[in-house]
Amino acid sequence: MPYYAIRDPDQIQALLDAVVSIESELDLAAVLRRIVEAARTLTGAKYAALGVIDPSGTGLSEFVHVGMDDATAKGIGQLPLGEGILGLLIVDPAPLRLADLSTHPDAGGFPPGHPPMRSFLGVPLRVRDEVFGNLYLTEREGAAEFTEEDEELVLALAVAAGIAIYNSRLLARIGELGLVADRERIARDLHDTVIQRLFATGLSLQSVLPVLHDPEVRSRVEDAVSDLDDTISQVRTTIFALEPPPTAETGVRARVLKICSEEAKGLGFEPEVRFVGGVDRFVDAAVATELLATLREALSNVVRHAGAHHVEVDLSVGDQVRLRVTDDGRGIDPRSDRGGRTGRGLPNMAGRAESLGGTMRLSGRPKGGTELLWLVPVSPTDDPPVAR
Repeated sequence: MPYYAIRDPDQIQALLDAVVSIESELDLAAVLRRIVEAARTLTGAKYAALGVIDPSGTGLSEFVHVGMDDATAKGIGQLPLGEGILGLLIVDPAPLRLADLSTHPDAGGFPPGHPPMRSFLGVPLRVRDEVFGNLYLTEREGAAEFTEEDEELVLALAVAAGIAIYNSRLLARIGELGLVADRERIARDLHDTVIQRLFATGLSLQSVLPVLHDPEVRSRVEDAVSDLDDTISQVRTTIFALEPPPTAETGVRARVLKICSEEAKGLGFEPEVRFVGGVDRFVDAAVATELLATLREALSNVVRHAGAHHVEVDLSVGDQVRLRVTDDGRGIDPRSDRGGRTGRGLPNMAGRAESLGGTMRLSGRPKGGTELLWLVPVSPTDDPPVAR
């Protein structure tokens, strides 16, 4: 757990209240909004937002904001995509505090109808050492700019936020695996009671470190905080270890997880799986058949040819069904199947997408490996939520 020099008792209490508020939510969308609201309250910012970095790591896939009324937001139109100052934090995920963001060389200006913004504070938000997104705060009310104390508060909040997001993902995974009611209840109890109290206790202990002058006492408190971190990690591992019963095979989500589990035997590890949107609700039987066949073929190719150590499977539903499979293997020759071997795998996957009015794209990744992107439209009779 990092150390932050927050000394004001009122600020410490406000931070603890924010942590408890965030941890009280289970749904990821609700967690993200609570994080933004807490950051705004803690710093006195007029506007606050959280930009979720897209899977490519180059832009924003989601932008949760508070402080701007609906009419103003609608007048602006498209939400930020991660350019200008926002893009700078994506490229260099480090705290950024500006008295006037318009004077920064990377500033790109505002679209028509956008409210004026000068003071700015940006802080990266990490989940398990990976940058999940960035917190953006503007227009410090009652002051010309954000302070160093504001930055420390938001950095501490970001640590709690990362844990809350990870917990929410774990609980979503538990639900997706179709665990029986007792297992789900146990997982929720672990999340709602054990982890929350452990983290709040650790943060409380951490807050007294600045006033401890005895080296031995300070060392013992630091050891206690470290032990609490280890315990939290072990509890999360226990939640994640809850496996689905053998008969849980309902829905597209469950079948995707089953295929990934089966292919893990050849890969030597479990692929990392993420879902966005109403996958079970909006992926109909015809699309599901082709999607699952494509996923199995894609993972089989990774097993046979990629030599990968990490694989990610992202399935989202918005105005289209989007399957993305990435690996960190040796990459491919785009004119052939993986590893330079010709075959019917890629044409088959492309054909499945085309038969549904969609497309498939295979490309190399900047840091090595391969990305497969399979897109097909959602049935026009459906009205799914937008997966940003």
